[in-house]
Amino acid sequence: MLTALRRIDTSSDDGFSVYLETLDDVVFESIGTPLELFQLKHHTNSLANLTDASPDIWKSLRIWIEGRASGAIASGDRLILMTTHGVASGSIASRLLAASRDEAGALSAMRITAQTSTNSTNIPAYTLFLAMPEKEQAALVSSIVIAPGASNIEQVGHDIRHEIRFTVRRDHVESFLSRLEGWWLTASLRHLIAGSKFPIRSVDLQAQMDDIREQLVSALPVDNDILDHVVDMTAYENEIFVHQAKLVGINDRRVLAAVRDYYRAFEQRSRWVRESLVMVGDLDKYEQKLCEEWDLIFQRALDDIGRELAEVEQEQMAKRIYEWVETSCFPIHKNVDNPSISRGSLHMLANDLRVGWHPHFMSKLQHLLESRTQAA
Repeated sequence: MLTALRRIDTSSDDGFSVYLETLDDVVFESIGTPLELFQLKHHTNSLANLTDASPDIWKSLRIWIEGRASGAIASGDRLILMTTHGVASGSIASRLLAASRDEAGALSAMRITAQTSTNSTNIPAYTLFLAMPEKEQAALVSSIVIAPGASNIEQVGHDIRHEIRFTVRRDHVESFLSRLEGWWLTASLRHLIAGSKFPIRSVDLQAQMDDIREQLVSALPVDNDILDHVVDMTAYENEIFVHQAKLVGINDRRVLAAVRDYYRAFEQRSRWVRESLVMVGDLDKYEQKLCEEWDLIFQRALDDIGRELAEVEQEQMAKRIYEWVETSCFPIHKNVDNPSISRGSLHMLANDLRVGWHPHFMSKLQHLLESRTQAA
């Protein structure tokens, strides 16, 4: 993702596409231009240097040679080895840097290494390289670029933050980054599951960045990982809001929908508070608004049906109010219109018996609240 972010700033308007795990590579394809295939090598000891017999170099060479032989890699594609290691002066790697190249010297050193090295790990690569005609060896070497000193796992987070420093306000960087990383991970998994057929496009990355930035500026983000989470009904069976829903007499699928909305609202609101995107006082005001709206509906239903209700009428009233819960939407923010946040927030209130659907919800469920308080 870091490399893609860096390329966005320098790429043409046509953009580029990213392929993961193609021949063990990360592939960047710019529209109308040759491919760039990145071999990524991470090491915890970033102070070490790539040697001429380094498995990192020769494993990448083997993959690239096999790719060219099969036609998966075109002769004009640029082959980039990105590593956290450094390069020693006079080594093969030092002769194939982007800014300083000695391709003839690199080719000579590679032939000598392949003929004399005793590194058994590299034997398959040595064999393939030496079997190539000299012109093909030279063409291969001319397409290779070594990119040393790449960010390691510990440093990459800092570098990504540096890359997006002008994208969002400073106090929104962490919120922005967590959502962008979540999108990138999801996009990467879908890409790999599909066999790398459909790339991650720079235009999609840019659109996602714009969308997240806009949400943080003018709205509150509703995160896909929360919306997509599959809830476990058994974990909520003893919650008061579930008992409230069952008092209405609705079917199990609607009860499950209530659990899903409760989870979404609880998790999303908690994340907003953790990231300082919303203040606790703002949530208190929102809950007060929901309680007032509920009270109007509840009292209206009592007036319409009467205070002394038969059991059948009580259930009818409960169903009527619950239908209001399922169909109403009270945005917590003017640009947050996902109804599950509104419904789930009502279920959160129902879990504390601040609102209810059955006309006698308080007397029927008060003991559950008391038991929960005692247990705490």
